[in-house]
Amino acid sequence: MTTQPPSAGARQLDTTNAGLVLKELTVADARTYYHILDRNRAHLSRYGDYQDEADATPAWATDHLSRPAPDRFGIWLDHHLIGRVDLVHAAPPRYGLGYWLSHDAVGRGYATTACSTLIDYARTQHGATDIYAGVTHGNHRSVALLQRLGFQPVADFDTYTRFHLGLDPKASPIHKS
Repeated sequence: MTTQPPSAGARQLDTTNAGLVLKELTVADARTYYHILDRNRAHLSRYGDYQDEADATPAWATDHLSRPAPDRFGIWLDHHLIGRVDLVHAAPPRYGLGYWLSHDAVGRGYATTACSTLIDYARTQHGATDIYAGVTHGNHRSVALLQRLGFQPVADFDTYTRFHLGLDPKASPIHKS
């Protein structure tokens, strides 16, 4: 795992897991972000997605994190960057959800906790009514994660399945892990 404290002054969302936080990824995190991408090239692209990340160079990481993205968070465990989760502002109050974890962090509930935290944030801070996520065919772990969070499949395409979660903006947090 890549060790570096998350960038100072970045927004942080605490989770229900001790030591696991979501912290806004900024250009100050580019070096750390590149290192995690470099170690996970095969893992990120094994289903045909995240190809830009799998092909990343240090310059790409710097350029990518220099571009504005309203809700792009690193998943940090005890100051180690272990993945990323994004709230995609597609058509508010409807949002998209994207996420990935380092190969050495899967299977421990970190992605479920990170996604649950970001969904709660979307509901409470943005008034989100719907969250969508696409899962490439064959990625059974990601399907299971979304199902644990209450997502349902709503459309099947050539390479992926779209999932949907309806939200009640007044409901209490999900907090499943």
